[in-house]
Amino acid sequence: MGTRSKTPSFITEVPLIVDSKQEAELLSRFQGGRQLYNAVLNEAMVRMELARNSELYKGAKKIPRGEKKKRNDAFNEVRKHYRYSEYDLQAYATTVANKSKWIAQKVDSNTQQKLASRAFKASERVLFGQAKKVRYKVPSRFRSMEGKSNKTGIRWKDNCLVWGNLKLRAMIDPSNPVIQHGLASPIKYARVLWRDLNGKRRWYCQLVNEGMPYQKPQNYVFDGLIGLDLNISNIAYVGDDHADLLPFAEGVPTFLYEIAALQRQMQRSQRVNNPDNFEPDFEARKGRKIVVNKGKVKKNSRKWNKSNNYKRLATKKRELQRRKAAYAKNQNRRIVNEILRHGKHIKTENVSVKGWQKRYGKAIAAKSPGFVQSELKRKAEIAGGSFTKFSTQKTALSQTHLNGERIKKPLSQRVHVDKLTGDAMQRDFFSGFLARFVNQDELSCKDAARQYPRSKSILFGAWRRQRINCEKSRQARNPVPDSRQSSSQRRRKRLAR
Repeated sequence: MGTRSKTPSFITEVPLIVDSKQEAELLSRFQGGRQLYNAVLNEAMVRMELARNSELYKGAKKIPRGEKKKRNDAFNEVRKHYRYSEYDLQAYATTVANKSKWIAQKVDSNTQQKLASRAFKASERVLFGQAKKVRYKVPSRFRSMEGKSNKTGIRWKDNCLVWGNLKLRAMIDPSNPVIQHGLASPIKYARVLWRDLNGKRRWYCQLVNEGMPYQKPQNYVFDGLIGLDLNISNIAYVGDDHADLLPFAEGVPTFLYEIAALQRQMQRSQRVNNPDNFEPDFEARKGRKIVVNKGKVKKNSRKWNKSNNYKRLATKKRELQRRKAAYAKNQNRRIVNEILRHGKHIKTENVSVKGWQKRYGKAIAAKSPGFVQSELKRKAEIAGGSFTKFSTQKTALSQTHLNGERIKKPLSQRVHVDKLTGDAMQRDFFSGFLARFVNQDELSCKDAARQYPRSKSILFGAWRRQRINCEKSRQARNPVPDSRQSSSQRRRKRLAR
């Protein structure tokens, strides 16, 4: 098994020009790659289960973690005995492709090995407890294939994607500095993928480049210290000379009314075309009225007839959801760049976004605080900074005062009145300020109290701006109703927002 490259990488994506004949050839190659991946993944899971349930593996687990070399050698012996390694699965993939013949004709040897590595890593996630199961690919979910290098197989040559006898031209914008930087950088390997945009399949090439990505002049990174307070819908940061509260996915269209209307139409279509999959309607009392409620879906209903109208509505709904997610990701990346302009050494609480998902599922899906957190970590470390997490239980920033006293307060109480200074401060800003003085899960209240007089004007200025922005946002959400509009039109506007 070869060693993984340690050099930094970035991705340059360019759209491809694909005609109907080339698309048919690409789809046949993807079909061969998908079947090979599923076959190797199944074999990887069989070998992994045999290795995990063996006495050799159980004996290796009993070796103390302090004896690192002995423990690793024991696990390697188990893998070798059951031929559960990346190299063995690559050899298995070659055997399967050669026996089927048509797969070997469609998928080159380098791509076969990369598919085997992909399947091996998926099975390893289950072995290490990082995933509960693997997913075998259906045609609609197998969307990318890549090579091992830019020398053979899938490769980028003369501003075209070359894959055997296929040569796909790319749409390159000569005025785009990001694309030009990627094309001028060394290429490790190339990846071909497709996306479903507005019901149509679009093909792209991703170049995995060696080096650092292009940095726009406005997205500079400052060498300062940042304290963060991450919430469900916003993030507060306090730097050396600036503080602010930034909402996640601000101005993103929710398409609430449009998606709800499409879901109702899809539900009606399903009930008409699949009457046997639903329980009969029943009458129920709602206040003084008797209404007819629709029957629920029967259990174990697997056979569904989907009309062309249903598929058209599903495509529309998928496109709206894709646009909503793309807008949210774009806005959240702006937040990351704004924070890094004031510091690249970041300290924040180790909050559980997965825990939030159980209680605030829809809000987390719309705002994506976990994406902002991971992007901040990635970009800060690339820029030579740091991203430090500390325990929420040991520090309890929202309860702590500058004199070291801890007083619990409900989540609805958004103003913190400090016991030492007597100043009232917005809760998130004060937590972000205290985060700057946490080292190894210990908060230094003395350092925070010493620095507070110099940071007081920054904190109060940020709180004042935040209140002004909240007032503007409230007025925008609740304008004076237009007497010329009907109640249904006003209701539709509210739902769309």
